[in-house]
Amino acid sequence: MRKDATAEQIRGVSEAIEARGFKAHPIPGAQRTAIGVTGNKGALDAPVFESLPGVLEVIPVSHAYKLVSREVKTEDSIVKVGDVPVGGRELTIVAGPCAVESMEQTLIVARAIKAAGAHILRGGAFKPRTSPYSFQGLGEEGLRILAEAREATGLPVVTEALDNEGVDLVERYADAIQIGARNMQNFSLLKRAGRAKKPVILKRGMSATLEEFLMSAEYILSEGNYDVILCERGVRTFSDFSRNTLDLAIVPAVKNISHLPILVDPSHGTGRREKVAPLSRASAAVGADGLMIEVHHDPNKALSDGPQSITPDMFAQLVQDLRKIAPVIGRSL
Repeated sequence: MRKDATAEQIRGVSEAIEARGFKAHPIPGAQRTAIGVTGNKGALDAPVFESLPGVLEVIPVSHAYKLVSREVKTEDSIVKVGDVPVGGRELTIVAGPCAVESMEQTLIVARAIKAAGAHILRGGAFKPRTSPYSFQGLGEEGLRILAEAREATGLPVVTEALDNEGVDLVERYADAIQIGARNMQNFSLLKRAGRAKKPVILKRGMSATLEEFLMSAEYILSEGNYDVILCERGVRTFSDFSRNTLDLAIVPAVKNISHLPILVDPSHGTGRREKVAPLSRASAAVGADGLMIEVHHDPNKALSDGPQSITPDMFAQLVQDLRKIAPVIGRSL
């Protein structure tokens, strides 16, 4: 649409699209609104839409993933989690324990990361574990603890949903819904997240290609939720010196073809505490919009992922390092 297109003109174009049996997706940007069209089997007759009031141009999209593509929206998207923007100039830090274990533990970590400069609190209330005998999370009680931690610190909260019922609960208590790596291609869950009224952080699957990753994001956008944040968390390779192989090359690749912001999770990406800080610095350097880091005040007693969790002191030092790096790469922190 044109920069000066009115809300009425945007609504008129959307109605014209819907009247032809297609689905309209108005995606607002800082300069102009783009309206994605899905449901068509092939190229549409451009002059039909170009003649509508407020339309600047009609652009055919060549990618299988349409709504996440820069062909639909050229400028970077900025997604707000609570009142915290993800994307744009600011480097966003998401931190917290892998699992919510108790009110005391969550508040200790939340207050420490807040003091160090974190923007968003992460913590798992529902934990998908490889072993059925491992700690599975506190469920709704964990969500209540996260909500109280938000009240105590002012940090917005992100936590994972494992199924459709979990999305209902997470949507009620948290500020953003995380879809984990194991569920990246759980298409019914992606569709439910696409109908949610909260932003979604979508983690890359353990063996997912770039196209598969973006197609999963497309599922969410196609249902009407355009507030999607991608997250690289490492892929499975033959490497034997880290839990996963953190694929930092995907960050510039995503930036080149998609307008969605992307975080990097160096905790799951390495699985080793001593590797988190250097890979965090590298993530910022290659253009990530933020980091998702696991922090625990007593990692050796953590009920989940202790070996990859850094201490609050280590986190504070890392934030100081990132503050020095940010201006060099045109960011602020």
